[in-house]
Amino acid sequence: MAAATKLPHLVINPPLPRIYLSEVMHMVKRWLRRGTALVLAAVTLVTVAAAADDSTPDGGSAAKWLLRWTLGSWLPSDGLSPATALVLGQSPLLLSARSDVADFTAGQQDTPEEPETDQAQEPDTPAVNPQTPLPASPRTALAFQDNGVPSQTVKITNTAGYTVVRGVCIKNGSNKTLDADTLAAEGFAAQLTGDAPQVLILHTHGSEAYTMPEGQGYVSTGTCRTSDTTKNVVRVGDEIASVLSDYGISVLHDRTLYDDPLYEGAYGRSVEGIEGYLEKYPSLTFILDIHRDAVEDAQHRQYKLISLEDPNAAQLSFIMGSNHDGWQENLKLAVAVAEAVKADYPTVMRPITLRNSNYNQHKSLGSMLVEVGAAGNSLDEALNSARIFADGFARVLLATKAE
Repeated sequence: MAAATKLPHLVINPPLPRIYLSEVMHMVKRWLRRGTALVLAAVTLVTVAAAADDSTPDGGSAAKWLLRWTLGSWLPSDGLSPATALVLGQSPLLLSARSDVADFTAGQQDTPEEPETDQAQEPDTPAVNPQTPLPASPRTALAFQDNGVPSQTVKITNTAGYTVVRGVCIKNGSNKTLDADTLAAEGFAAQLTGDAPQVLILHTHGSEAYTMPEGQGYVSTGTCRTSDTTKNVVRVGDEIASVLSDYGISVLHDRTLYDDPLYEGAYGRSVEGIEGYLEKYPSLTFILDIHRDAVEDAQHRQYKLISLEDPNAAQLSFIMGSNHDGWQENLKLAVAVAEAVKADYPTVMRPITLRNSNYNQHKSLGSMLVEVGAAGNSLDEALNSARIFADGFARVLLATKAE
């Protein structure tokens, strides 16, 4: 047997094993945790660089330049994230498949959504600095559409139980004694003075709203309540401010919803608003807190309150507090305004109600709480009466304006 030929010892380097893409991605995940510390260190350097001068010799950002310097060529130009590039760089085997990984990653990415535009949203309640006068909104034509609510008219046919002053009925629900002769005397303490802001309009229960005709609804925040200031009593205040401005009376309108989202404590919040206005505008003499009433039967069915002279005009009522020293002067003002309104619209005015409270009326000798219509009225019926009230109120104030 022939001796075996001794072959030279050859060391054949085995070919690189074939790496499938799925295996690469698996290995990437294994190395990801190892690269986390390096990524965090790089982020720290980037943060420091971002706080420095943002310009570099090649025109790039300092943060990007520093990250390139930290990661070498790993900062991807092929769409890979720095973290992925960092992991691939941990092994020549992984690095050899970089282009495949990049292609795979790009193919898996969803089409990016359009970024949301950070547009300024029109708030339900306009952003109002409670210390800044607001221009009165222009008055619009009113369209009196039926809202399907039955109507009533409160009309006093028997004055027993009322104190009657110059044809104005007062329902005394307080513990104060009313002297009709004193209240009938001409004049009241508050007067217009100069051109500085004179009248403050606000809404302790600003979310109070009305019953809209079909197709004109609003987002409700309670029974006949909404934060939509184009549908609640704030809109009524806008109308009153517009009429008073037409008469040349300087008005501030606080459109804050003091009862939204929390009804309880609204008077405590609104008095703080009043105090803020009085501090900034000491010329303010008259304060009108505009509300609406609610009238329902035993089955909780709502009713609208309308006048007989104009069925499209909601009835008005003044609620006056007696639990403060200046209550009688405020009541005299209310009588004068009610008398002026009744001169043209005898049944628009309901009786004035005097109660054992203050309704923040202790802050001014020219304070009134005005209820414009009821929850069953439509907004346009309330706006109609707001104009009637403001017209009478303005004429009373101008008639007693200090020279």
